[in-house]
Amino acid sequence: MGSPHAIGIVGLGVISRQYLDLFARSSSIRVAAVADLMPGRAAEVAAGIPGARALTVDELMADPEVQTVLNLTVPAAHAEVAHAAIAAGKSVHGEKPLALTVAEGQTVMDAAAAAGVHVSAAPDTVLGTGIQTARRLVDEGAIGRPIAASATWVSPGHELWHPAPGFYYAPGGGPLFDMGPYYLTSLVHLLGPIVAVTGATRRARAERTIATGPRAGERIDVEVDTHASGLLEHANGAVSTIVTSFDAVATSAPPIEVHGEQGSLAVPDPNMFDGEVRLAALGGQGWQSVPASAGYDGSGRGIGLIDAVSSGGAGRAGGAVALHVLDVMESLLRSSAEGRRLAIDTTVERPPLVPFSAAAEWAHIGG
Repeated sequence: MGSPHAIGIVGLGVISRQYLDLFARSSSIRVAAVADLMPGRAAEVAAGIPGARALTVDELMADPEVQTVLNLTVPAAHAEVAHAAIAAGKSVHGEKPLALTVAEGQTVMDAAAAAGVHVSAAPDTVLGTGIQTARRLVDEGAIGRPIAASATWVSPGHELWHPAPGFYYAPGGGPLFDMGPYYLTSLVHLLGPIVAVTGATRRARAERTIATGPRAGERIDVEVDTHASGLLEHANGAVSTIVTSFDAVATSAPPIEVHGEQGSLAVPDPNMFDGEVRLAALGGQGWQSVPASAGYDGSGRGIGLIDAVSSGGAGRAGGAVALHVLDVMESLLRSSAEGRRLAIDTTVERPPLVPFSAAAEWAHIGG
């Protein structure tokens, strides 16, 4: 057994708790340092983690003990923090999106390659048993040749529950950049890279009203489109559709469906790590539940970093996938603005399937 991989966390907002909970279950990761724009928050978090220190961002970057920086800042800061970590000789695992633009994301990937460090990124929910079991069925030919897929996520807006939702309506936010990565990354795992897109987007309202917390009643400007629909053409010939929206109350559509010549798959919520996979085979008895047969079972946010550490590289949640998904999202928005189909410049290999791994196994990989 080797020594735990030492990480430093920058940004200790709401999502950080999920990462910390997972790392507490893993012998392969040790939280050595934490930093936040609010020093008091960093001190409070560090006090609850044995051996962790509360540092400034600059101190964390300079700390020789930290091997990888976990970047949980707001989207507008993702590239800046990643560059600082890379310049300090550290690998980076970041929240989605990789950056605000493809050009910005490409500079992160280029800098990491030049420095000999690795970039990985959320969403790593796709490494759970839900998406991976569906991926295994596709690979094994359970639905025959894939023909099409659909992905749908809608809500009336994050201002209804989040006490500080402004970043969801600023550049780097919106339903496509916020929730799209879960669905698009899943489609890449299931069907492979996307070669062209056609998008249509809309902005229903110019402002939103915060509904909860100390800022309840405050109005915030909407700077991004809040409904996005897209047609996605995959390199393998399959065609997918995606809908993401902050303008709809609810939907009865399944999160993801994949259709092939011999069957269809109902795929669970890609914002979760597990869930029921159902298969309807041609000539069969309708929808049948499929037991989990691939993926990290019982995992959580941060499993992508553990996967990277165990592989000695970027792992299955590598930055190349995140850059490709960013390219697809940016191109969907530009396609809508320009009213035309756009080719996707980036491509990526489908990450390897995650064999079924129980918590007792993955909690110690790389440790």
